[in-house]
Amino acid sequence: MATEFLYPVRRSGELEELANAVRPWELAPRERPWLGLNMVASVDGKATLGGLSGGLSSDADRELFHLLRTRVDAVMVGAGTLRAERYGRLIKSDELRARREREGLDPDPWAVVVSARLDIPHDLPLLHTPGQRVIVATASERELPSCPADVEYLRVGDDLPLLCAHLRERYGIRAVLCEGGPTLNSYLFAAGLVDELFVTVSPLVVGGSGLTIVAGRELVAEVQLEPLALALADGALLSRWRVVR
Repeated sequence: MATEFLYPVRRSGELEELANAVRPWELAPRERPWLGLNMVASVDGKATLGGLSGGLSSDADRELFHLLRTRVDAVMVGAGTLRAERYGRLIKSDELRARREREGLDPDPWAVVVSARLDIPHDLPLLHTPGQRVIVATASERELPSCPADVEYLRVGDDLPLLCAHLRERYGIRAVLCEGGPTLNSYLFAAGLVDELFVTVSPLVVGGSGLTIVAGRELVAEVQLEPLALALADGALLSRWRVVR
């Protein structure tokens, strides 16, 4: 039976327990990487896109966010979230990069960008980080202008199972943290590629017509989740769930 616990988080060590209780690369299926989704929402279910993230995030959320990135070989993101959040270097702390090396990981994770039309801004800080390895999964035959990052292309269209198979076989990637957006999340769920889910629920309510954290016609079946950990910090609920198959 799954254990479920709720406790106040006051020290970074407890956040690390939430993020690091499972070594994801040890759970990776043979044919694809282990894949976890990281989501942030307000209590009304709206996502932190379109400039809303500044009002929703907390110190605990940001710490957990970066700890999760230290546990994986690659960070996956859709083009919309990439543009909205202006992604730069994925691991900003020398201490966290050193921790990755002690775990046998490369200092910086791969960035996996899913963009069918290759609508990625050329001035994105991520692309101007020297040595950052970027895999662009796209249906477009175009290429981005030359940049300091090391960019490779996988012409897989919207075939996410094929993308994940290539990540495992071609690049040796065993664990991926996906950070959205909502349409990408729904495709991953529908394809049966999600293993775990990390959700931070902010106590703030966002009005208007923001995007939900999972959206799209592709999500047609019920998803069963098993609770692994729940924690409270800075008024936010941080949770970890396993997808039941």
